[in-house]
Amino acid sequence: CQEYYAAQKIIFDIISWKPNIITVDNQQFQQQFKTQVHQLSINHKLLNEELGIIQFVAERICDNNPIFVNLKSRLFRIIESSKNNENISIAAANAITILNSANIDMDYQNWNDIKIPYAILDRAFLEGTNFSNANLDHVHFHQACLTKVNFTNASLNDIYFGEYVYLEGHSDVVKGIQFSPDGAKILSYSKDTTIRIWDTSSKKQLHVLKEHLDEISAAKFSHDGSKIVSCSEDATVRIWDVLSGQQIQLLEGHANQVNSVEFSSDDSKIVSCSIDDTIRIWDVSFGKQIQLLNGHSDMVNDVNFSPDDSKIVSCSSDISIRIWDVFSGTQLLLLEGHEDDVKGVQFIFNGSKIISYSMDKTIRIWDALTGQQIQVLEGHTNGVEGIQLSPDGLNILSYSLDEIRIWNLLSGKQLQVLEDFSSYVSTANFSLDGSRIVSGLGDGTIQLWDVSSGKQIQVLKGHLFYIPSVKFFPNESKILSCSHDCTIRMWDISLEKKFN
Repeated sequence: CQEYYAAQKIIFDIISWKPNIITVDNQQFQQQFKTQVHQLSINHKLLNEELGIIQFVAERICDNNPIFVNLKSRLFRIIESSKNNENISIAAANAITILNSANIDMDYQNWNDIKIPYAILDRAFLEGTNFSNANLDHVHFHQACLTKVNFTNASLNDIYFGEYVYLEGHSDVVKGIQFSPDGAKILSYSKDTTIRIWDTSSKKQLHVLKEHLDEISAAKFSHDGSKIVSCSEDATVRIWDVLSGQQIQLLEGHANQVNSVEFSSDDSKIVSCSIDDTIRIWDVSFGKQIQLLNGHSDMVNDVNFSPDDSKIVSCSSDISIRIWDVFSGTQLLLLEGHEDDVKGVQFIFNGSKIISYSMDKTIRIWDALTGQQIQVLEGHTNGVEGIQLSPDGLNILSYSLDEIRIWNLLSGKQLQVLEDFSSYVSTANFSLDGSRIVSGLGDGTIQLWDVSSGKQIQVLKGHLFYIPSVKFFPNESKILSCSHDCTIRMWDISLEKKFN
């Protein structure tokens, strides 16, 4: 009720003002109007925390009632009036925030010298607008269209584009990122041969892990968050202490690049796979090789433990999937059906089934006990580059170069196809509640999608090149991404919820 009366007061202050001379031209009108703006209630306080007031006034702009016919034009006049008057910067900031909330295009405006500190211009269309010499301190430009905008000599203190600080330190392509199980730390690994540990809250770099002699292939936290395991093109696997950043174990035995590593669920063992066609199981405490698994005839691309740690599943460029006994090292099952490189494989449904994806454009579900193929999920027109289970384990997303597809695992039915990408899809992940998907593209673009509707919610631009990994923060209000532009970035997506 208070918001309603406050909004009504703002509106009628603006639309009821009349010049003291009946016949005036536009220039005279503006001259008189700007002398009165400081007295209007829109100049009393910033409305950034009064979203109800902003929305109510914005709705009147689009109202067909003749009484509101001059509301929009007078909000533009308020902005124009701020060019020569610091005392009406609050009114100008509120006016432009309201116009933006009403989705009014503000392209090619001659707004040199305007004063709109703290204005909210998220997702505003401002192409070609002249902001030279303007006061834009603390203005939000999250996902605004700023093509050909002129910021010459504008004051841009604490200007906000919707992304948080860069995590800078890597000197070459950043290949992957991961949150620790408690969300307090981030690890990143790079072609520069280092792994870095960062504090999530302070964004500070805690440790640089730099014993590898060639680029890192993968790095992961242990389930208890106390250790990191990494593998590299230098043919080694290394275990690190998270608290000190020191190397604990060096695991040597592979004859070529190690592609993937994984901790067992109790963190007592590690499994690794390599271009040398082998899989190896290691004891974490002693750093010793426990088993050597031979059987694949080409490079092994992925390997994972079963939930009870009794089995391992592996996939290879020899187009086969194999299940192994952890304790004896013997091959239990050979799963055949894929017609091209199998890129990834994992246990699902508490270990009773296996899911795999391949460059043959299919995803396949297998019975983990018998090795029989249960379902083939077909629809992709290019090789499948990756999959991820939804948090409830009932659905998966899969992505290929040109699309993302969502499937129900029980029925095998396709639920959604996400298309309309500006470049090829490089990665995709579910949010922790399964309601959204974030995707990274080859041109550095990040996109946010609604799962139920399949609609694109948001586009985040800032990275210059290919994005190999993008993840939701544990609280889902931010996104973490890394890129071949050597940077790691944090993005605020809470504003999307706040204003829509």
